[in-house]
Amino acid sequence: MSFLGYVRPNGAVGTRNYVGIISTVVCANDITTWITNQVPGCAPFTHQGGCGQSEFDTEVTRRTLASLGCNPNLGAVLLVSLGGEGSIDGIQDAIAKTGKQVEKVVVHKMGGVNNTFAEGMRLARLMAMDISKARREEVDDSHLFLGAKCGCSDTTSGLASNPTLGAAMDKLVERGGTCVFGETTEITGAEHILARRAATPEVREKLIDVVTRLEKKITSGDVPGANIAQANIAGGLTTLEEKSLGAVIKAGTTTLRGVLELGERPAGKGLYMVDTAGQAPRAITGLAAAGATVMMFSTGKGAPWGFPFVPMIKVTANPTTCGCLSDLMDFCIDPAGDESLEDRGGRLYKEILGVASGNMTKAEALKIGMYVDIWQRDVTH
Repeated sequence: MSFLGYVRPNGAVGTRNYVGIISTVVCANDITTWITNQVPGCAPFTHQGGCGQSEFDTEVTRRTLASLGCNPNLGAVLLVSLGGEGSIDGIQDAIAKTGKQVEKVVVHKMGGVNNTFAEGMRLARLMAMDISKARREEVDDSHLFLGAKCGCSDTTSGLASNPTLGAAMDKLVERGGTCVFGETTEITGAEHILARRAATPEVREKLIDVVTRLEKKITSGDVPGANIAQANIAGGLTTLEEKSLGAVIKAGTTTLRGVLELGERPAGKGLYMVDTAGQAPRAITGLAAAGATVMMFSTGKGAPWGFPFVPMIKVTANPTTCGCLSDLMDFCIDPAGDESLEDRGGRLYKEILGVASGNMTKAEALKIGMYVDIWQRDVTH
């Protein structure tokens, strides 16, 4: 099976072709947004970090920004910096290793906001014109990188929509592709099930370690709201463990090849987990930074999230949600129907290949849910 993608200089294949306008610090978010709004073909990434952070979170932020810039859905990258956060040469150099053009504008070095904005627009326009020459090429589906997320869950999530995501993930892994999922908060209590699928003792140990690390934060009182949300309770879920059992199913049934820190990228093909928050904006940022070029979002009650430069396919098995939120849902499942899990997974897989080839998702059409962020855990300000 194949899709039409953008083959990058390093051999990675994108499903979209944007100039990424990436803010390196919260202070540069406005200029990043202004440039994006003025230049067609650009996609922004803004966040709340970059300064006033612990050494740990500073490292995570910079690693994540570099990995986002490496995502093959970006044909070129412009970094927008204040300058007070320190040198961003490391981020620029990491992105440049992929072979794509990467430039930077720095407010403190350019004589203010207006000059930075003007130069940023000039550079972005040149890059947008250059990458517009790229054409989609037919490639086999082993070049696809799929991410999976679930949120606003109810009983239909664990019973139908999450297993469908898992079936699609299994199919891609079997075809030689790469899959990633996250949400450490939402595997807690079911991590032993994933641990049985670890490729090596080291992978199993890392999985247990990231869950234990989170549990220590929860018991110390540093992580508020560790139990399931009110919307989950209203949807019929009773405990965090019950939600975790449903969440684990979206990772399918194949071998777990590795567990990644936020901002890290897989070393090979297969199934990987990223240590991310459960909150959608931060979780999907982790998936995009890992390299996902298409993402799936399973939801019971309905959630609006998208991502600036990675298409998000919304999946639900709640008939009410499919009807009343039809402008958000891309893929509906009838939980009472006679369609087998294999058939549902195959149907979703065809949807994924269509989106990978350029079909627009509803979140893309609405430009909704683009407020993303980087998970900070040792914030000092």
